[in-house]
Amino acid sequence: MTGNTTKTVTLTGAGGQIGYALLFRIASGQLLGRDARIRLNLLEIPAGLAAAEGAALELQDAAFPLLDTVTVTDSATAAFDGSSVALLVGSRPRGAGMERADLLAANGAIFGPQGAAINGGAASDIRVVVVGNPANTNALIASAHAPDIPPERFTALTRLDHNRAVGLLAEKLALPVDELDGVTIWGNHSASQYPDLSHATAAGRPVREILDECWVRNEFISRVANRGAEIIEVRGSSSVGSAASATIDHVFDWVNGSGGRWTSVALPSNGSYDVPEGLVSSFPAESVDGAWRIVDGLDIDAFSRDRIDASLRELVTEREQVQSLGLL
Repeated sequence: MTGNTTKTVTLTGAGGQIGYALLFRIASGQLLGRDARIRLNLLEIPAGLAAAEGAALELQDAAFPLLDTVTVTDSATAAFDGSSVALLVGSRPRGAGMERADLLAANGAIFGPQGAAINGGAASDIRVVVVGNPANTNALIASAHAPDIPPERFTALTRLDHNRAVGLLAEKLALPVDELDGVTIWGNHSASQYPDLSHATAAGRPVREILDECWVRNEFISRVANRGAEIIEVRGSSSVGSAASATIDHVFDWVNGSGGRWTSVALPSNGSYDVPEGLVSSFPAESVDGAWRIVDGLDIDAFSRDRIDASLRELVTEREQVQSLGLL
């Protein structure tokens, strides 16, 4: 028999494309594993409720053995009640003519109340991953409104960038992805991010011994950082399946452990690598005993330091903007 425990999973933006791509993988057990039964709470704005309700009907039709209940609501209080995992996918996209400060303010009005609802009703083992952009700063806002929950329980998704980097590297080297290790995404989930191969290995061999450094610096870094725009240009819409898959990977490893390998996670800084304390930045991290731990002691060369610092400056500016708006 599968399912020894029951966990409540909350998904926001459940009527959207990424939410739809997530739902069936959550219900099948891919998010938490086959030992957990799922109570699924779907949070949507009123305009998106019909789409979420339709998805709930499909989940019922699929008859997933691990899925106990599906609740669709536009109440954050109800959605996060008893939640052990919160996937914050729904966010306000940047509209035409919208300044960065306007975008941050609009998302603050979403993630502040959601953080407060998580603080008021979530389970003691709550784990939060913010997918909706600007993800790092949205996670910072949500955490600021949940003072009773340890900040490290709030993370942002840079696993998508990490997976993109691994996939492109595997293609370049003509190797399976499971032979690659030590790739890192630093900084913001934006075009300023730094995909770092300084400590990456391929079949146990340092990647820097194999690849042309000019390719890494002039092609690889920019292609990873701008992969979302590339997909929009080719596909006509933004990443959906890969974003959902990365979200599943992030939570599964967080709950079940990363097996001694590191990945990339945006989480509140503890001051490591001279990242300002409390800033939600992407780091190399491994999951041990259900908690993310920053991988310490990596050498950072001058080129990498410059790229990391550039992304950190963007994050500091975003934090200052939301502070000026009274969101922190």
